[in-house]
Amino acid sequence: MWYVIYSDDVENSLPLRKQTRAAHLERIQLLVDQGRVLVAGPCPAIDSEDPGEAGFTGSLVIAEFNSLEEAQKWADTDPYAIAGVYQKVVVKPYKKVLP
Repeated sequence: MWYVIYSDDVENSLPLRKQTRAAHLERIQLLVDQGRVLVAGPCPAIDSEDPGEAGFTGSLVIAEFNSLEEAQKWADTDPYAIAGVYQKVVVKPYKKVLP
């Protein structure tokens, strides 16, 4: 089943994001390689593809897992979560309807 993982960043998270980005992306790439990612990416703090020093306010991943527990465990062990980038992470089942 698909699961939405929505994470809210702490204030001024950009330095932490920069330090941990490679490990975070490498981990998501493993799911991509397995065909388990529907979409993934950050939420810019301003209305811009490249927010620069404004940074980001959170992240969204929609990925396939065997259970809610597995999705939650994956989210809890994300390098950004461990580094303190996120202040809150919500994991919910997701039913893809369109397109």
